Amino acid sequence: MRRLLVLLCGGVVLLFLVSSSLTRDIKVARGPYTPTWEGLEAWECPEWFKDAKFGIWAHWGPQCEAESGDWYARHMYYEYHWQNHNHLRKYGNPNDFGLMDLCNEWKGENWDPEELVALYKSVGARYFFTLGQHHDNFDLWNSKYQEWNSAKIGPKRDIVKEWAEACKKWDLPLGVSMHGSHTWTWLEKSQDYEGNLTKEDGYKPNADGSNKWWKGLDPQELYAQRHPHSKGWKQDGSIHAQWAWANGASLPSEEFKQKFQNRVLECVDKYEPDILYFDDTVLPFYGCDDQVGLNILSHYYNRSAKKNGGVANVVAMGKVLEDWHKKSMMWDVERGTPDKIQDEYWQTCTCIGDWHYNEDVYRQNRYKGAKQVVNMLVDVISKNGNLLLSIPIKGDGSIDDKERKILADIKAWMDINGESIYGTRPWKTFGEGPLAESANPIHAQGFNERNDYSSKDVRFVQKDGVVYTTILRWPRVREVVIKSFGEDSPYYNGEVKSVELLGHGAVPFENRKEGLVVKLPEQNTNDISPVLAVGFK
Repeated sequence: MRRLLVLLCGGVVLLFLVSSSLTRDIKVARGPYTPTWEGLEAWECPEWFKDAKFGIWAHWGPQCEAESGDWYARHMYYEYHWQNHNHLRKYGNPNDFGLMDLCNEWKGENWDPEELVALYKSVGARYFFTLGQHHDNFDLWNSKYQEWNSAKIGPKRDIVKEWAEACKKWDLPLGVSMHGSHTWTWLEKSQDYEGNLTKEDGYKPNADGSNKWWKGLDPQELYAQRHPHSKGWKQDGSIHAQWAWANGASLPSEEFKQKFQNRVLECVDKYEPDILYFDDTVLPFYGCDDQVGLNILSHYYNRSAKKNGGVANVVAMGKVLEDWHKKSMMWDVERGTPDKIQDEYWQTCTCIGDWHYNEDVYRQNRYKGAKQVVNMLVDVISKNGNLLLSIPIKGDGSIDDKERKILADIKAWMDINGESIYGTRPWKTFGEGPLAESANPIHAQGFNERNDYSSKDVRFVQKDGVVYTTILRWPRVREVVIKSFGEDSPYYNGEVKSVELLGHGAVPFENRKEGLVVKLPEQNTNDISPVLAVGFK
């Protein structure tokens, strides 16, 4: 982010290259990982992440203040969108109360990061994620490279720092997600409103003669909209076809890309996250500039390698990866799962409601229940993955009573059955039953979640010589047949010597050619799914 500074001294013109906000660009750390795809292939997913299996995400930022769901900062500018109607009712015309005013309105007055992180760990999370910034371009830490940040505006707290401190206290690895590369196109509709305001406009008094609250701040550091509009968009604001900077997308400036790189590297250096998430096709700006993402990745890996004997003990993830990308980073699937075991470790990210808090989801009882969450978790780990679950946080920083009940129900199941989750690895097959035998293609970055699990759907993982066998719903008929353990199965693992129902103890069983027959007790051990620990001779 370098700009030309011209000074007149004694009649002589002096030229200097300086960075914006009087800050220098952060140098990309050097080490064994070079900023090329080939130079990053030495990375391997660390075992601690493979063992963790389950994380919880606080997808919390200024857009949650409106409590009107996902992509609010974008859709508030689209006249025919329901979020625009909500905005008009609650705040008025976006010309008078736009994104920057929403950032200032957000206070998070009831936010208690220590209480929330302690709760999430008790539920069974083995890592925690915070937003770094969303597409709204507002940094949630005290950033030198983005004056629009939570330490200076809104809550006036360093959100990432406080989450990081809580994670350290409760011994949870920290993840940070970065979404801000898309601001350039994502906020283009704001150009029809206040999105082209400049720092100079802040010095103009209000109609009543008072000063603007944002006097001295540059709106373009937030909106980044002094550029031509992309071409070919739909009236509904859809930009999925341009997510990878194609099909008429306006391409970001060098200054915008460098600023984003500086912000991410600063966050990495200050808070040392164990996991980095990029809400991008592959990496930030992939499709118009590969180098920014590769610079970030190599810096991130090299900083970790310096502390870990030359090995990067961290995880970076992006979406819509080709197989060759997966040699250098991890694949994240949004709201979905592949339909078979993956060779490379992966993660699915999903939410019990909308990514940003939505009061309507609460009122209409549209949250995912604990049963669906647990069934998804079991399905994901059977296919060599982890589940990252977002729990929406209200604008004031609290979570609601229904979310706490869902978390309590997840905890009740995990307290009994956690040994079948943590530290496990895939078995010979991930499962059997109707869903295991049907195709379930991924759409774009995911979006193929299922909720039609039944008592005929079974999933397998293994650990320490035991095959943990989860029947995704309690069967009415208490005698069940696990076909994959029968002599006629291609996955036959030898004669079964023991079967234990977690939370109960040993249960009667019989080895047969067509499968393992297990007799379950009449009383359920939990409200979600039974788990059998199966041992072999």
